[in-house]
Amino acid sequence: MQKLTPFLISALLVFGVAACDNASKTSESAPNNPNEAAQTPTAQTTEASQKDAQSEVRRRQLNSDIRAREQRNDATGGDADRAKGDLASEVRSKLEANIPKGQITVDATKDGVVTVGGTVNNQQELAKIETLAKQIKGVKSVVVKATIAPPTGKPQ
Repeated sequence: MQKLTPFLISALLVFGVAACDNASKTSESAPNNPNEAAQTPTAQTTEASQKDAQSEVRRRQLNSDIRAREQRNDATGGDADRAKGDLASEVRSKLEANIPKGQITVDATKDGVVTVGGTVNNQQELAKIETLAKQIKGVKSVVVKATIAPPTGKPQ
């Protein structure tokens, strides 16, 4: 039993790390990683993403999430050493709140490089990605792989 307990705890930790190493997505239909080819979203997908991102409850959640992460980051020494999952998630929240129709995936490295992929509806949204991402403490550079893909079809 003494040998089994550390083994089980180690297995749970390894599983937890592997499960939490996914890229952050602004919607379920966003690509699984920024390097994946972006699909043109349907009008229904875009409308659903916008409705979710612009709901008052979701906006409060996003803003609260960003504030909490910034406070935790300040308490642990500023932007010198950010966890890549935390950085990706915070950038995703910022983009989701400001580009609600986007189907965006965010990934980050430990050294502060953020990669953003997926689709946005127009050039203005594409141009906002880098500026918004750099507003997050710990982001040193942004690689934008997102493309412009207006939604196809009509919303139902």
